Amino acid sequence: MKLRIVSSKDEIETLKESEELIHLAFRPSNKDLFKLVMRCPDVKAIHIPASYKNTISSSAQMYLSMQGIALLEGDVWGHRKDISEYSEISPRVFDRIKELKSEGLFDQGIVERVVGETRLSSDFITFIMSL
Repeated sequence: MKLRIVSSKDEIETLKESEELIHLAFRPSNKDLFKLVMRCPDVKAIHIPASYKNTISSSAQMYLSMQGIALLEGDVWGHRKDISEYSEISPRVFDRIKELKSEGLFDQGIVERVVGETRLSSDFITFIMSL
């Protein structure tokens, strides 16, 4: 699974229409979010740092919700955009989730364990589990 990293408002214009998971490394305005959704109609989730998520207006959150787009909180650690525009979510994360499910752990326990083992946010792990 790949997470497309977008560092500036100007990059929204360069996104492929088929992008599904996007991390915004800047503080988006309502206009930026609307432009992103129009550019990428298949987007399933927008991932942003916690400090930025707290500033998203309730109308923008409602718009994303109505479009069926999850607004996820979290950071992308150790990613170098000069090497790749995408941050890859390791297949081991999915394998670990399956393994913990087979052990009989409930969703919250799985989220806590996987967050502790990776640098992924609880929002993101919960989203992955819902796929």
